[in-house]
Amino acid sequence: MHILLIHQAFVSLEEPGGTRHYEMAHFLAERGHTVTVIASTVSYLTGTVNKTARGIQQGGPGERITIIRTYTYSAIHRSFVHRIFSFFSFMISSFIAGLRVKDVDLVWGTSPPIFQAITAWALARLKRVPFLFEVRDLWPAFAIDVGVLRNPILIRVSLWLEHFLYLHADTVVVNSPGFIEHVKERGAQQVKLVPNGSDPRMFDPQDRGEGFRREFGLQGKYVALYAGAHGMSNDLGILLEAAEQLQEYPDIAIVLLGDGKEKPALQEQMAKLGLNNVTFLPPVPKTRIPEAFAAADTCIAILKPIPLYATVYPNKVFDYMAAGRPVILAIDGVIRDIVEEADAGLFVTPGNPAALAEAIRTLAENPERGDEMGRNGRKLVEAQFDRAILAEKLTHLMAELLDD
Repeated sequence: MHILLIHQAFVSLEEPGGTRHYEMAHFLAERGHTVTVIASTVSYLTGTVNKTARGIQQGGPGERITIIRTYTYSAIHRSFVHRIFSFFSFMISSFIAGLRVKDVDLVWGTSPPIFQAITAWALARLKRVPFLFEVRDLWPAFAIDVGVLRNPILIRVSLWLEHFLYLHADTVVVNSPGFIEHVKERGAQQVKLVPNGSDPRMFDPQDRGEGFRREFGLQGKYVALYAGAHGMSNDLGILLEAAEQLQEYPDIAIVLLGDGKEKPALQEQMAKLGLNNVTFLPPVPKTRIPEAFAAADTCIAILKPIPLYATVYPNKVFDYMAAGRPVILAIDGVIRDIVEEADAGLFVTPGNPAALAEAIRTLAENPERGDEMGRNGRKLVEAQFDRAILAEKLTHLMAELLDD
């Protein structure tokens, strides 16, 4: 089958950002399917423009993956209004590019951003093929709860758009069981779960990342690592407050790896607090993530204390576990159930810097216990959340759609 994926934030292993769709596309290509991806030239994580990327690129097993990068307004990190302009520009340019893609059997749309899913729906209907809508984030609900989306008119339009897409998708795929009730209540009729996961073959739990530690001056430290977006939802100010409480423990280093709109403000907060135990590192491509995680002693997942975030399965948590590192989890809900049932880390109440600092200190003082938790998490990923297994499930869902 020939699958057309519309995904503004699509990245390869050589770029920083989430690679779920890159890995899924390669799995499909390895099984003889053809995948065409329409993506942006602007990094969703950093906001930088890759001017050389625009156009068509071939890649993947047997050249069965084609990536078409189209124009996108580049000021994605300036403000919410600029971000909307970015989304709409890609929605239009990806639609035009999609019209030129021939012999498509299925269109795969993904959200967020939700606007690109309109492109996927329209192309599916014009090409008279099934529309698979993948929900990775409960937008606009998350944006409303965080306070990013406040305009009443925009809220009404966004809620209508969400309902429309759920109602008109041939299948809605969610990456967390916590999303199922939400999407069904808003019109989704055929809902399937393909959860987030990781590729354990990318990670060697025995590697201690000595080269990465030397590169960034982390030798001899107990490294507590956060990796990922530095945005409003990530609540990294709380992590800096926890770091302030750990300054009397000079062997503990807090490392924030990644980028995002809030990073300059966080660096300013670090300076105001006079923190000497915090290191900000630039984002790295997925090919370097294994060595970054190997250099960590524990890994942190954190979101704002918003009830709706209890529905999420953050991808980074599965990568942390695949790397064999204990997870400090400042997120309640379904992902807490996973981590605690596997005995793969410590839960702390979201929004509580004292509890976060205490969890880091506890694991630093009990490294053997942390190693045990890391092994437990690794076993869970291998058994239930291996991305190869999940990609196989997605492939079967797509085949079933074509058979209906």
